[in-house]
Amino acid sequence: MPLTGVDVLIAEDSRMQAKILQRRLTEAGHTVRWAENGSLALAMARERRPDIIISDIEMPVATGYEFCKAVKTDATLRTVPFILLSTLSDPIDIIRGLDAGADNYVTKPYEPDYLLGRMNALLATPLVSDEDAAATLEVTLAGQKFLVKAGRQQVLNLLVSTFENAVAKNQELVVANQELSVTRDSLQRTNEELVSLNAEISRINTHMVRDLEAAAKVQRSLLPADDVALPSLDITWRYVPCQSLAGDFLNVFPLDEERVGLFVVDVSGHGVPSSLMAVTVGQFLTPKVSDSSILVRQGPDGRVVVAPPAEVATQLNRLFQADEFSGLYFTMLYGVLHLPSGRLDYASGGHPALVRVPASGGPPEFHGAEGFPIAFVPEVEYAQNSLQLQPGDRIYLYSDGVPEAMDKDQEAYGEEKMAACLEGGRTSSLEASVSDLLEAVEAWCRPKGPLDDITILGVEWRP
Repeated sequence: MPLTGVDVLIAEDSRMQAKILQRRLTEAGHTVRWAENGSLALAMARERRPDIIISDIEMPVATGYEFCKAVKTDATLRTVPFILLSTLSDPIDIIRGLDAGADNYVTKPYEPDYLLGRMNALLATPLVSDEDAAATLEVTLAGQKFLVKAGRQQVLNLLVSTFENAVAKNQELVVANQELSVTRDSLQRTNEELVSLNAEISRINTHMVRDLEAAAKVQRSLLPADDVALPSLDITWRYVPCQSLAGDFLNVFPLDEERVGLFVVDVSGHGVPSSLMAVTVGQFLTPKVSDSSILVRQGPDGRVVVAPPAEVATQLNRLFQADEFSGLYFTMLYGVLHLPSGRLDYASGGHPALVRVPASGGPPEFHGAEGFPIAFVPEVEYAQNSLQLQPGDRIYLYSDGVPEAMDKDQEAYGEEKMAACLEGGRTSSLEASVSDLLEAVEAWCRPKGPLDDITILGVEWRP
């Protein structure tokens, strides 16, 4: 019988994966806490002892192995069941998990119901402290010797979970092999048809290239005009799609005589589906009064009424739900800047924090805002935030292709390097600072280059 109402602690550096797991566990009736690395999670566990811990392995500051070892060597936490999550598949990783004291090991991607089953199995058989009975084992694997100290129950739990993972993966391979055999037979039967259709495919490909070029032109219409110029503002932007069609887009435009709208949108995925959704979203984010625009509307006195950013985000979430677009969703940061006063009102739908570089000095400031991605969760009301700019202040909006850009060792560029780059460009022009940030990200990604769209919008307020 499934257990409910237990206190679950999650350690996961991916905010999106943590939110998805947190949502599934909450639906199952559990209380969930989340930390973005092992060090923070350990502090939370010591503050309030959880019933079970689920931890990713690859995390900054403290890895899952380090977090697990700290838990299992803490007298008050030793008997808390500990499940490791990872995309790793090397047998040595299992030995490292055993040495750290893990009780279960689940490989990504996993089915939520499978993870809940592993939790229930661990919670149904409470752990006992067998530290005194733990033996030091010498294990030789791949030519390396490991000295592992582990208790009998911990070894059994981890080996059983590893065996179940292996069985599940083997079943997936069997199914894949069967499907491959069916596909091979089908290919043999249709070989003559493929030969006859080759010319037709070539013709369709020509049309597809032409259509993609047309779609790319439509997407470019969602970007700021080349001659965009607004009073009291310096504006510059960079837009680098990783494919011919992108899911990113941005714009900045006047809403009325005193207010300017600016946004960056990032649709999940790449290619045609994402670009189609981007174009569809863009139809609603127009500063012209129309039946489709949700940014402005005609007031009873004939004047333009500007919708607050929180209202825009909430309305978009009602209009777009992931099930209607094959599971697609998008993040967005939309702001309205009052030019005379420098007050920026903004709302975020799961988007990276905007950055403010004060003209008066001091380090760049990251102003994040809580909010689910648009079309991710129905019936969500989005919050509105405000930021008071001072003359000469700069703000930067960007897509996650900037901080999440990976180098050859799969290390993310990160907010720290981003802040250092913007700090270094404080005395340069706005144009130069945005160019320098783009060049730094592209250099970080060499030799393969960015694997995601990169969008950067920089604005400097000079009343």
